[in-house]
Amino acid sequence: MFGTVVVGVGIAGLARIRDLMNPMPSSPSEHLKLLGFVSRRSFGNINEAKQISLEDALRSKEIQAAFISTENRSHEETIRMFLEAGKHVLVEYPMALSAKAAHELWEMAEQKDKVLHVEHIELLTEEYKQLKKEVAGKDLVKGTLHFTGSVLDENKTGFPAFSGIARLTWLIDLFGDLTVTSATREKQKDKNYSRMTVHFQTANKKPLTWIEERGPGMRREKKINFCFTSGCLENFPQAPRSAVGLFMQDQNLFAKKLLGQVSKEELAAEKWRILRCLDLADVIQQHCEQPERICH
Repeated sequence: MFGTVVVGVGIAGLARIRDLMNPMPSSPSEHLKLLGFVSRRSFGNINEAKQISLEDALRSKEIQAAFISTENRSHEETIRMFLEAGKHVLVEYPMALSAKAAHELWEMAEQKDKVLHVEHIELLTEEYKQLKKEVAGKDLVKGTLHFTGSVLDENKTGFPAFSGIARLTWLIDLFGDLTVTSATREKQKDKNYSRMTVHFQTANKKPLTWIEERGPGMRREKKINFCFTSGCLENFPQAPRSAVGLFMQDQNLFAKKLLGQVSKEELAAEKWRILRCLDLADVIQQHCEQPERICH
């Protein structure tokens, strides 16, 4: 059994507590035992889970793994503390708000022989699994992924290339390695509006565009337009509802890693994807933050 602690009790943290307390029968999650949760706010207990201090969680010999569900800005520091304390870590994406920090943390986990698992539930949705099947084996001509959503506090969530890394992960997972050709960002402070537009090239020199747009009252929505030599895909394929919740699927995957049930090849491919997306997010941020070139 692996004693676990949940750090942060927002929406994701509460889902983590729920799933740890009710693991799927006969699943790898049955090897995880929730020993408490950590929060800056004072709760006492949540269901049967008891609140413990961060210091106690780090010191406890009984806690072998931490689920980190805090705001993006504090992921890096929290991962570092738990790895230093010799614990395995599951963290919500993005694992850090710079590629440099992400590479350092990954190296640290490997040196300490600990599992560092980054949650990517967007790859586990039925909608995405169907889309991946639909795209498989087709030759891309060009494509666009356009996301809209409500306003985020960037001091907490980081630059949009990081807070929106779920979209970047989709593109890399669907179309392989990408190169950033250009990236710009439009901000209207008075309207609290932001639009980031990134242009990529695939390994076959095909253009892909990612738009991340946020403003007050904007509906959370993804639109796709992927054109292949065989025709265009403009709507998501119909997908059934999954019997297993996304956080539970992710928790099972983490438990499988702890139990040594995930192949070296799968782990290496996942590591490449996660770090590659963070490298690209860094490049995108640099492009967007370049001072405007003044043309004479």
